[in-house]
Formats: sequence, C-alpha cells, structure tokens
Amino acid sequence: MSTELVTYESKDDIAIITLNRPEKLNALSVDLGEALRAAWQRFQAGDDRVAILASSTPRAFTVGADLTHPPEIWRFTPSVGVEVDKPIIAAVDGYCVGGGVVLVNFCDLCVVADTAVFSYPEAKVGVTGGLISSLAARIPHKIAMEFVLYVGDISAQRAYEVGMVNKVVPADQLMDAAMEYAVKLKQHAPMVLSTLKRFVGEVIAKGPSERAGIARRDTEAILDSEDKLEGIASFKEKRPPKFTGR
Repeated sequence: MSTELVTYESKDDIAIITLNRPEKLNALSVDLGEALRAAWQRFQAGDDRVAILASSTPRAFTVGADLTHPPEIWRFTPSVGVEVDKPIIAAVDGYCVGGGVVLVNFCDLCVVADTAVFSYPEAKVGVTGGLISSLAARIPHKIAMEFVLYVGDISAQRAYEVGMVNKVVPADQLMDAAMEYAVKLKQHAPMVLSTLKRFVGEVIAKGPSERAGIARRDTEAILDSEDKLEGIASFKEKRPPKFTGR
C-alpha cells in the first residue's frame, strides 16, 4: 500500500485522486491538505480531463480536520484554494465529516455508497472556518441550516433527496458509478465544460469565507511569484523591471 497521504492515478484521461490516511480515517492533517492541494494543481495543469476524489478506506471518506493540528481547509478546497475549471466527481463511502463535506460541496458531482453518512459537528466542537456556508447556495436553506447547526447527521438517501448528491449506490458499486460519470464527461468538449463550470460558479452565491479564500489564493500567488522578486530586484538595482507573468 502506498505511504503517500494523497495518491494520484491517471487512467485514460481521468485522474483518480485518493485520500490515503486510512489509519486515521483520512483525518485532514496539514500535510494531507498540502498533498491534496498539489494534486489539484497537477490535475489543473495536466492533460486529465476529469477527476474522481475518493478514499482508500470504506470506513470514511474523511472524518474531517485533524484537531491536533488543524489545517486551513480553504487551501486545498478546489476552486477556492486552487482554481480548478475541470469537472470533479466525489465518490463517498463511510463517514464524511466537517471539512470532508466542504470538499464534496465544491465538487461538481457526487456519488455515494448507501452506507455513507454526512456530519458537520463544528458547532459542537466550537470552531469553524465558515466555508460550509456555501452549502446554503446549493441545497434548500432550511435543510442547510439544520445540517450546519448540527441538529443531526444526514444519511446517503437523505442527501440524495435534498440534492447534496447525484446518485446512491451499493458500496461495492461506488467507483464504477463514479467512473461511469467520468467516462461520459471526458468525451465532452473541454472548453465547453470549463466555461460552463466557470459560469455556474459565477451564478452560485459565494459566502464570506469562500471569497476570502479566493482572495488569499490570488494574493499569495503574487507574493510567491517571480515577478515579485524581479520587481524588488529592479527597484534596488535602479533599472526597469522585466516581468514575465510568472
């Protein structure tokens, strides 16, 4: 078994990105988050047309943030911490808790095993990053409030009924169902898919934490850029800068 916290398999233009910390039920550590961030960057920059986000253990998609050293969830949330304009399909089995729900929320499609359970206990734990507020733009308001205020968990069937997921299947058919979606999507025009995904992203209301994450992503990219270093160097050397856009 791979020791990588997130594995990336490219298969016929489909990226299978797998959370791989089974001994901790894929608790989202800082290191796992950075590995997932790198996987999204690889997917966006590469030739794969569709991604499936899955788990290496049927016990849990993820039990959420590792509270011993919690990460900044926004950093590895697709289309927040990393711009991703290609389709992403979540394949969820077992427990999907906290930050895992956020990840699913920002995927484009979701297939769940009939054994899956969604839970969002931030109100009980006493901490929040706020990204979950975007759920209220994707499912009915009262259902979203019941869930995020932690009145109770949501079963796979209930998640389907309220529009959180696209399909519920037996656990042993989960990856086949996700792959069926992926195979269909990879045959479609990439420019159309990315344009429609971007346009839909502009239609859906963004919560404050989502907007803040996007702003931090874009400003940090500038702070980490070669152009920043060139600008400083040219100022010190009293010469015109030679910017490259990198």
